[in-house]
Amino acid sequence: MKIVLAGGTGQVGNLLRRRFESRGDAVVVLSRHPTGKQLAWDGRTLGAWSGEIDGADVVVNLAGRSVNCRYTKDNLKQMMDSRVDSTRVIGEAIAKATKPPRAWLQMSTATIYAHRFDAPNDEATGLIGGSEPDVPRYWDYSCEIAKNWERAQNESKTPSTRKVQLRAAMVMSPDKCGIFDTLARIARIGLGGSVGGGAQYVSWIHEADFCGAVDFLVEHQDIEGAVNLAAPGPLPYRDFVKELRVAVGAPFGLPATKWMAAIGAFVMRTDTELVLKSRRVIPTRLREAGFQFQFDSWSLASRELAGRWL
Repeated sequence: MKIVLAGGTGQVGNLLRRRFESRGDAVVVLSRHPTGKQLAWDGRTLGAWSGEIDGADVVVNLAGRSVNCRYTKDNLKQMMDSRVDSTRVIGEAIAKATKPPRAWLQMSTATIYAHRFDAPNDEATGLIGGSEPDVPRYWDYSCEIAKNWERAQNESKTPSTRKVQLRAAMVMSPDKCGIFDTLARIARIGLGGSVGGGAQYVSWIHEADFCGAVDFLVEHQDIEGAVNLAAPGPLPYRDFVKELRVAVGAPFGLPATKWMAAIGAFVMRTDTELVLKSRRVIPTRLREAGFQFQFDSWSLASRELAGRWL
């Protein structure tokens, strides 16, 4: 196949590029800062890059400013604009194509769901977040970003192209500077304990299952709309970090209160929402369609990842 990866230079983009290229697919990577054979685009306007959309089999749009930052007013605006604008212009390129791609997989996020502890969120019965009690008000904006991100794809007029929104949990791989690498390093120095009590749920997915699910969704032409890309075993943060410590050989992990987490997040130039929001997400649509997870438990996944991270 010919696959266009928009915003394909980050951790997830590199995972998919390696997967596709390993089986012989032709992969075109669109980047705001291209190197090598990557093509330049600004994520906002049509350009020469849009010619690659015409005749491609699949487009996967991953573009968007990293959420691993301080949630300042300016950064939140960049998160919103980079996601909505890039999705809109991909839709414009597909609409103009003489031979449009058969599938458009659009990155989204499990953060779209409500901060909750009582029940898991699936695509049919999950609670979409926003205006939740007892959480910082700016968390609402994260949900608005996710909703606008998906809305931009849904409103694009591409009748010949199937649309799928990838509501992805944290994608775990041993790659440097990825989520697992960061958490494993924190655990190794003894700081991998519970945060804010540790009752908040963590949803995650192993890189092999993330890439496998993308393949599955490309091939299953009957699936469209929102799909949760998350392992079927979300677990409370306290249990998540306990298994992580075992996997990386950390004998203990100091717990942190919310105010301690806020100080740590400030030092690391990130935000506490990433660890304090309860994301309890399950992959009902994938499982009902017959997708088989290689790593359905965090105990198994964390040990496999640690074996390659070490």
